[in-house]
Amino acid sequence: MRVEDIDPPREQPGATQSILATLEAFGFSWDGDVSYQSNSLESHQIAIEQLLAAGHAYKCGCSRRDLASGPAGASGPIYPGTCRNGTTATETALRVRTDNTEIRFVDRIQGEQRHQLENEAGDFVILRKDGLVAYQLAVVVDDHLQGITDVVRGLDLMESTPRQIWLQRLLGYDMPDYAHIPLATDAAGYKLSKSHGAPAVATKNPASTLHTALDFLGQSPPPELRDARLDDIWDWAVSAWDISPLRGVRQRTISDNLDRLPNS
Repeated sequence: MRVEDIDPPREQPGATQSILATLEAFGFSWDGDVSYQSNSLESHQIAIEQLLAAGHAYKCGCSRRDLASGPAGASGPIYPGTCRNGTTATETALRVRTDNTEIRFVDRIQGEQRHQLENEAGDFVILRKDGLVAYQLAVVVDDHLQGITDVVRGLDLMESTPRQIWLQRLLGYDMPDYAHIPLATDAAGYKLSKSHGAPAVATKNPASTLHTALDFLGQSPPPELRDARLDDIWDWAVSAWDISPLRGVRQRTISDNLDRLPNS
């Protein structure tokens, strides 16, 4: 169990405890102590120094305003390489160099993926101007340190995957297998999130909520499991798990099932 806590300005008091309590309420457990990403800052810095020493990273003094007029990529402006040959700015971030190498991988749910970072994102930030390590680098280093072999996450993080694979290659790390599950959306097609008013995951009736989650994932759980013990639900889910109903699915509407979830 790893808590990603390297962005203090965005952290909410009590959020970590709430997340852990919610996982336990649904029958999750973890081996050993909970690890915190903030305890790996020295390892993050070692990776940064490795990239700098190899010429893969450089200082950048560009502001968001400087980049606002540039061409748009999937997750913001495409960096045009302004500071690739040096900068006189005193406040700088660090960017990693990209090129026209095609990054190809087979996602276990979404199929073959092809990306070219230079054209889709440009050189991307690995250390912010405020000294905070960027998510893209931190998660790559921590996955490597923890021996992560499989990454299963929402499709909204697919655009991060080629950047992380690029860093894995530059740092000499093994690439894990990836599976990006469909996004849960409301009737209007918006991803369920706090910004669109989606409720927090309810813990009062975890069996019913797990049943809805399995149904969303295309597993067709039997109706009687809705009131079963958590151990029995997990035993069924593990033994019956079939990834094939998810293949190629990018989003599913879950609003029809929200009325069956207990209020949080």
